[in-house]
Amino acid sequence: MLAAPSILAFDIFGTVVDWHGSIVGEMQTLHPQVDADAFALAWRAGYQPAMQRVRSGELGWTRIDILHRMILDELLPKFGLDHLGELERAELNRVWHRLDPWPDTVAGLTRLRTRFTICSLSNGNIGLLTNMAKRAGLPWDCILSAEVFRAYKPDPATYLGVADTFDVPPEGVMLVAAHQDDLAAARNCGLATAYIERPLEFGAANVKDVSPDAANTWHARDLVNLAELLGC
Repeated sequence: MLAAPSILAFDIFGTVVDWHGSIVGEMQTLHPQVDADAFALAWRAGYQPAMQRVRSGELGWTRIDILHRMILDELLPKFGLDHLGELERAELNRVWHRLDPWPDTVAGLTRLRTRFTICSLSNGNIGLLTNMAKRAGLPWDCILSAEVFRAYKPDPATYLGVADTFDVPPEGVMLVAAHQDDLAAARNCGLATAYIERPLEFGAANVKDVSPDAANTWHARDLVNLAELLGC
């Protein structure tokens, strides 16, 4: 078996939690007249462009909570929800704090934690990640966020920041993610990588290609499977 690093850093949205299913469920409950699938996909589609405005310097450092709200405010009129007041908008924006874990997540993380130090490495802000972990029972040893490094993935400062935080070389860290671009950026910084299959990340109508990439150190069906592969 390949030697494994001592620190496992996890992408969160899509890898650890089901953002699409969680938002769809909330929208179906609160606003059943809205196409919940389209709403969830549109909200997520604004994520990368919003972060790019920060990366490019157009916006100063801005937490994901604020970027999510900016996207939401643009989205609501398109879905007939421009009548929502401030309190309703603020509460809906916090759905990102309430995302449900995938069914294997808590069991997989709990097993992995017996052998490794496990932490988040998300573009989500610290408050969001803490509230999410508290609600979902995510057993992190440490919560790390782009907010700590004031840089959004795939900026090298994020991946190398994990190694620096724990005072280990980059190869002492493995990024665990369901996104090949995130993993490729981590590999470019010297990190090991583990791909997690999340074919339903974008919903059952948009099944994702989860084919293996030989460049990754590991490829697992889910987090319990990763624990098995790593001997946990």
